[in-house]
Amino acid sequence: MNSIRTYILLLFLVLCLQQAYSQTYQFKTSGFSVLEKNERGKWGEWSNLDLVNLSVVLDTNKHRIVVYSQEIQLFKILDYIEREENDTDIVYSFMCKDNDGRDCKLSIITRKKQDYRKQLYINYDNHIIVYNIFSV
Repeated sequence: MNSIRTYILLLFLVLCLQQAYSQTYQFKTSGFSVLEKNERGKWGEWSNLDLVNLSVVLDTNKHRIVVYSQEIQLFKILDYIEREENDTDIVYSFMCKDNDGRDCKLSIITRKKQDYRKQLYINYDNHIIVYNIFSV
């Protein structure tokens, strides 16, 4: 009987600890821009910044990032990359798969010298999407 109580207590503690370390972060976007490679494989120019008000959710419980655009962009987090920091930026990156199964790297970058402005970069082999974001 004591062993059953011990197992139940351990299970309860494990579930509580898991909840304590998992979080959901909510952001809103204020604009986005796209950078594409040309036919020769060279990066072109960033597109003009388009104003857009979308929700973005980083859910570490479900290991995913969701951009609630007209077509929902769902990114399954495969790997959490160690936080990087230098004089100008703080970077949290994630290796992901998108809705179509394509590999990509998402990075949330905080620009220290720009009043701690945040940006979400979605990096593919042939194009990059950047969203200006802020916490809600």
